[in-house]
Amino acid sequence: MNIQNWIKAFRLRTLPLALASVGMGSFLANYYGKLNYDVLIYSLITTVFLQILSNLANDYGDSVHGADHEGRKGPNRMVQSGFISQKAMKSAIILFAVLSFISGLLLIQAASIQSLYLVLFFVLLGIGAIASAIRYTMGKKPYGYAGLGDIFVLIFFGFTGVIGTFFLHTGFLKTILILPSLSVGFLSTAVLNVNNIRDLESDALAGKMSVPVRIGRKNAVWYHITLLSLAIISAVVFTLIEYNGVVQFLFLLSLPLLYINGRAISAHKDSSKLDPYLKQLALSALIFMLLFGMGLQLVA
Repeated sequence: MNIQNWIKAFRLRTLPLALASVGMGSFLANYYGKLNYDVLIYSLITTVFLQILSNLANDYGDSVHGADHEGRKGPNRMVQSGFISQKAMKSAIILFAVLSFISGLLLIQAASIQSLYLVLFFVLLGIGAIASAIRYTMGKKPYGYAGLGDIFVLIFFGFTGVIGTFFLHTGFLKTILILPSLSVGFLSTAVLNVNNIRDLESDALAGKMSVPVRIGRKNAVWYHITLLSLAIISAVVFTLIEYNGVVQFLFLLSLPLLYINGRAISAHKDSSKLDPYLKQLALSALIFMLLFGMGLQLVA
């Protein structure tokens, strides 16, 4: 077994997105007065397992359905390239599905939820997250091939990741949390959009009807800029409502990073040049979250 091939299959550069949603929910929990360190640890572990599971399933599914082939502009995928067999990848997918489920149960236990109904709700939510990670490109009717990936990313990286983490920390909810969850959700969706613009041609040939395939490259660029703009606007509106000091606007220091990304996606017509900006945007989302969280803690 070649460890380097598995590390490539894990796509570690996508992990900042998972950390951003859990981090945002945890910063908000601490801001509103209650941070559970066990929840923090298990939520980080669970979201990393889920992200790796999604990446492995995507590697396998796109290979089977033909989206990954020699003409694809992005980095080589392990199954399509023959570095990892379909059988081995299936086994890894099962392993990380089990690890995600076990870690999720430990996360729910760490939250000390008293209501059996809420426990069942979060168990079902966890199963839904595992199923969504797998079904993005696997199965007979993967939702990623129907162009629904953006919606699922917004739901699970935005609302579920941020608000769900907050509730597990605190045991209560606040309506205003929708705004920071949208910020993380929009940035996460933008990362997926970079990926889909890069793979537009190969996805179209494979019948993968991503948003860029459906609306064309030019409109996909405007869609991308809109996602980045809405992420910032949501954070600004939240800060204005919860304003306690100018340091809460620290997250605006990430604007140059988002501008660089939006400009690059617009300027580079050669899809092969877009791949570095996928990692750049994932890291920018993490930096955005950290600056946003720091601003909150400084006025808490």
